[in-house]
Parts: sequence; structure tokens; C-alpha cells
Amino acid sequence: MSDPTEPGRGESGAYRSSRFERASDGAWTARREDAAASAGRFENLGLVEAEIDEQPEPERRPRRRRPRAPRVWLQGGSTTQRWSWLLVGGALMGLGAGLLIATAASTLIGGTLGGWVGSIVLWASMIVPVVIAYSRSVPRGLLRFRATDLLFGLILGLGLRVISGWFEQAERGTALWPALSTTNGGLSGVDWLVDAVVPVVISPVVEEFFFRGFLLVALYTVFRRLTRSPSVAGAGAALISTGIFLLLHQFTGSLSDGAAGAASIALFGLATSVLVLVTGRFWAALVAHIVFNGSFVALAVVGTLAGLNGGIVAA
Repeated sequence: MSDPTEPGRGESGAYRSSRFERASDGAWTARREDAAASAGRFENLGLVEAEIDEQPEPERRPRRRRPRAPRVWLQGGSTTQRWSWLLVGGALMGLGAGLLIATAASTLIGGTLGGWVGSIVLWASMIVPVVIAYSRSVPRGLLRFRATDLLFGLILGLGLRVISGWFEQAERGTALWPALSTTNGGLSGVDWLVDAVVPVVISPVVEEFFFRGFLLVALYTVFRRLTRSPSVAGAGAALISTGIFLLLHQFTGSLSDGAAGAASIALFGLATSVLVLVTGRFWAALVAHIVFNGSFVALAVVGTLAGLNGGIVAA
């Protein structure tokens, strides 16, 4: 019957080791030792393996990425992809047609009614292209509002009004005080509507959305695609949109006689265009237009009530 223990394993189940020694008579004898005894001997020699405490590697924290600034229409992108030369050309043709119809209506109908019909037709010719363009896509960031837009618009509008007075004084030697038209020596409801509400509320909204909210952005977009240079595109868009803005006021008779009025309107159009191109937002230009015209109306009310007369130009 065979030994149930495995070779090299004792009755207790522990492994044994054999050590051969040579006796004095020259014979070799084997001395068996338990594994525990052998381990003790090696432990005395410092050869016993010891467990190594493995320290876990520190967890690597994911690197935080700095949030990127949102892409705006000045950098291109899908929101201005459909703003093309065709849109610009159609808008300018519509503006020209509206100007001709408005002039014809004012001439043929005449009087207050003819003036109102002409104004409504002209406003419609500027509103329709804006609606068509914005129905395609709204340029990213253009209509975003910041509280600083109010501050920028207020400072720019008042500053341009002061400069307009300087232009008037430089040309004529004195800055004439503006005055509103009166009916029987007083201001009627129609006078307030024509001389106050229209230039402060309606005209700034319509003109700014067309010239700075649409035409400037569209020209910048197509010029940027053509030249691959944002600075060249911005300069071209600002100059062309300002030139058309000036011509519109010239054709509608909104400019006062002399170069001072033209210089004021040109400077206003150029300054608001630069403001939109620098900030990428629209509302500061609209606030500047309202303040510029509103300051004129405020001065005109004072001049009318005080019996003064003059003609500082309003945009």
C-alpha cells in the first residue's frame, strides 16, 4: 500500500528537505528536515522573502480645460453662411425702389399725407430685407445684450452730439439752437409725433436694424469670404454702409445745409459701425442712435419753448 503523502511532503502536509552529510567512515547519509526548520535557517540568514507593501498610485485628476469663448458672427460659421451677395444686392435694390416710390408719393400726394406715405414706404423697404435675412439665420452673438451696451451707447450718442455742435460752430462761426415746427405758435400732437416720436423711436430702430444690424454684417461676411482678412472686411463694410447711410439722409432731405450736417452723419455712421464690429453686438449702436436723436429733440424742445431758432442735424 503506497504512502498517501506526496513525495517531499510529510504527514502534516508540510514539505520536507533533505540534507546530505558524509559520515566519518565515508558513507553519505541523508538528513530530512521540515520546511519550517529550513525556513527558520534561511530566516536567520536574512534570505526569507518578505511581503512588500504596495502603495496605490495616486489618482490622476483630469486636466481642466479652460472654457472657450463662444464663437461669434465675426468669425464666420453657419449663422452667416446664407448671408450672400444676392442678399446684399436685393436689399440695396429694394432700398432704391423704396426711395423712388417714397419720393413719388410725397410729390404726387403732397402734404402731410404724402409725407407719411413716403416715410412708410421707405421704412418698409428697409424692414423687409432685415426680416428676410433674419428668417434665414440670426448671426451668432449679434443680438446678445450686455449692460455695458447701454453705457457705450449713451457715451457715444452724447459725444457725437457735442461733436456735431462743434462742426456747426466751425462752419458757421456759431452753433444754431434747434427748434421744432409749431402750429399757431404751439406744439400740437402732430408736431410731437413728427418731430419727436419719429426721430427718437421709429427712425433709429428701422435705420439701425437695416444699416448696422443687416447691411454692415452682410457686407463684412461677403468681404471676409472674398479677402480672408477680417480687418479689410471690416473697413470695407464700415465705409460702404456709412456711405449708403449718408446718401439716404441726403436724398430724404434730412441733412442741414453745408458740410457740417454731412460730416456729423458720416461720423455717426462710421462710429456706430466700428462699435458693432468691435463688440460684435448690435444694441449699443441702437442706444447711441436714440441718444443722438433724443438729445437733438431735447435741445429743440428747449429752443422752441424759449423762442429760439436753429437747426442742429439729427440722424
